[in-house]
Amino acid sequence: MTMLETQSSAPLDEVQAARKASPGRRRLFSSQTIGLTVAVVIVAFLALVPIVYLLDGVFFQNGSFTLEFFQKAYTADRLWSMLWNSFVYAAGATVLAMVLGTALAYLVARTDVPMKGLVYAAALVPMIVPGVLHTIAWIFLASPEIGAINKLIEPVVGPGFFNVFSMPGMIFVEGIHSAPLVFLLMFAAFRNMDSSLEESALMSGAPASTVFFRVTLPLVKPALALSALIMFIRVLSSFEVPALLGQSAGIWVFTSRIYYALTGFPVDYGTAGAYAVGLLVILGLFTGWQSRLNKRAKSYQTISGKGFRPATVRLRGYRPLAAGAVFVYFVITSLLPILILLYSSLLGFYTPPSAAAFSHMNLSNYSQLFQDPETVTAIKNSLILAVGAATIIMALTSLIAWIVVRARARGSSLLNGLTMMPIAIPGLILGVSLLFFYLRVPLPIYGSLWILLIAYITVFLPYGITYASSAMYQVSGELEESASVSGAGYFMVFRRVTLPLLMPGLLAGWTFIVLLSVRELGASLLLYTPGRQVLSILIWQDWGDGKLVQLAALGIVMITFLIILVAVARKLGAKVGVQAL
Repeated sequence: MTMLETQSSAPLDEVQAARKASPGRRRLFSSQTIGLTVAVVIVAFLALVPIVYLLDGVFFQNGSFTLEFFQKAYTADRLWSMLWNSFVYAAGATVLAMVLGTALAYLVARTDVPMKGLVYAAALVPMIVPGVLHTIAWIFLASPEIGAINKLIEPVVGPGFFNVFSMPGMIFVEGIHSAPLVFLLMFAAFRNMDSSLEESALMSGAPASTVFFRVTLPLVKPALALSALIMFIRVLSSFEVPALLGQSAGIWVFTSRIYYALTGFPVDYGTAGAYAVGLLVILGLFTGWQSRLNKRAKSYQTISGKGFRPATVRLRGYRPLAAGAVFVYFVITSLLPILILLYSSLLGFYTPPSAAAFSHMNLSNYSQLFQDPETVTAIKNSLILAVGAATIIMALTSLIAWIVVRARARGSSLLNGLTMMPIAIPGLILGVSLLFFYLRVPLPIYGSLWILLIAYITVFLPYGITYASSAMYQVSGELEESASVSGAGYFMVFRRVTLPLLMPGLLAGWTFIVLLSVRELGASLLLYTPGRQVLSILIWQDWGDGKLVQLAALGIVMITFLIILVAVARKLGAKVGVQAL
């Protein structure tokens, strides 16, 4: 071989090797890398940029570092009372929700309680009622002056026996409204628990009550701890109950202080931001604790590769008692609030139930409701935002879940962490953060539906990734590998194979996010402008204007719409996905 041939063959071999390697590198660069980069940029913009501007607006004034807003917000008397009230409120509501939700989950998942389907539905119905409506309904029921329950028992115990405008009232209303979330979390834990240890304890002669407290509950300890932390974080960042019940009684917590600072005159953005940063730090600490518990949960795993079937605990003579307890729960958490709203919606002006009030019932509030252009606009805005936010979130998180779970590209853990970060940012704090951002950045978004859409997408992004990731883990990668071997690119595989298989889970997530979006109040209250109201804002305004019967009618329409939405989504869920291929 001549030197010329040697020199020419070497570059030729390099070119051929490069050609063989370049398609893979080119495909990797054009799909996974670009997809990951775009997703990280979008999620970082949604989750990080507003918080950065919030911190900048609180700690810097005219380019100089300052603690002025913190000194104003956290004076000695205000700080300790607010911290104490926040802790008592969050802890009390968490305990109540945990007791109710765990008991219901155990009855449905592990016992032979009668009519399990109805019990399951009864446990979840309170989730459909928006928080602002649920709180107002309990004002109608347990207000010392106008409460229907107080008026009913007044001849026996005297006037004003129940006072919802108190710390116990706040804990009760928030606790019973949060119990369904605990039920969902604990139901899965009880359902997937191996019952062999319980059976061994029973065969050894231990009473059923001892087995429950000494064996069953310790086995689901991680789920209990995580559920309690999630509930504590959720209650600590809740807004409706502290604003409607706490402020009237002079009971201030973080969220009510934030709202008060932003609705006073002049508007005090700096103080509101200082309160928001303080609450964000506390929520961040508890969220970090929750992450540590997640990592330690493996030590409590009882499900192995061997087949198992959770045994059903026979209640025997306690079945009627259990059924009665569930019925009482349903009456208190769902039936009474919905009935009092329905009753109020049929009146010309609100008055406690009486024979005279029943004789004057009519449907005029409903006929006026749909003739009011403001109501029609609010319904249209709510639909646009709910459907838009849910669709964008599920489209984005399905791609993120595919990158994190299936592709496992470098940097996917960062992407997953950024996506879950907004779960520690309440809607009210996000509203403050977005105000700091869009009032200082020259973008024509503030005052439009776009800023509300961005807020909804950010707040509910963690729920979308939870549903999308769960669905992705359930789908085997064999079909995707077959499509890749046949020459399909990454995005072709995702669009034609993965996405149809994920559709049932994505539809479930879409429905849940629509449900949450229609109910959302915290961020909406700070970001809406006239003509951009949504249903929750309209209810809030009607309450402030004293239009009690009008807001009751709007609430019944809203609840009916949400029930129909959930029912239709469940029907569609059985027809999409693999069956439709």
